[in-house]
Amino acid sequence: MSETNRKILNTLLAIDIGIILFCMLSGHRSWLYTTQIGFFTSALVIAASMASYRRMVEKRLEKGDVLPDDELDKIDDPHDLYSDDTVEEERELSKEEFVKVVNEEKAKQKAQRRSISQVIKDSRASLSVYRIGAYILLILGFFYLNRHHYLHIPSYLFALSVPPVIVVIMLMRENKKAMQEEGSDEKQ
Repeated sequence: MSETNRKILNTLLAIDIGIILFCMLSGHRSWLYTTQIGFFTSALVIAASMASYRRMVEKRLEKGDVLPDDELDKIDDPHDLYSDDTVEEERELSKEEFVKVVNEEKAKQKAQRRSISQVIKDSRASLSVYRIGAYILLILGFFYLNRHHYLHIPSYLFALSVPPVIVVIMLMRENKKAMQEEGSDEKQ
């Protein structure tokens, strides 16, 4: 388990303990059940998503199926707006030139359409067994809470939203920390 994942897990556990204490002190048993099922299933969905995407990226790296820098630049800046070599032209296009440019762009977009196999490659992470299982648990948890009259919608929505927010904040912190370390390494 990486250091980032360990930090995320520890933070989620600490927040969950806080939620449990709050629910126990408030005396609402339905809040406790609702928040725990919502929190656990949401965290499970996040963990399954991260694991499936990590596995997909690792498989692509093993196969060497990585986009070259030119392809990445085309994706990031398809119209070459941020290039240093770009010279701005300030002339009016005639109607014929405009139609010609539009048709060229349409032809480029048709050529860049993805095949079914490429779409399936990219959708493997969203169709992983882990993610589907986590979503099934999320749905079953909701039905369980509803059937036994424990469902408290505000606390359920709160519990569902906490793990993604925590994970995003933790990943942003780690990214910022890595960027600062990279910047300090370049200065030296």
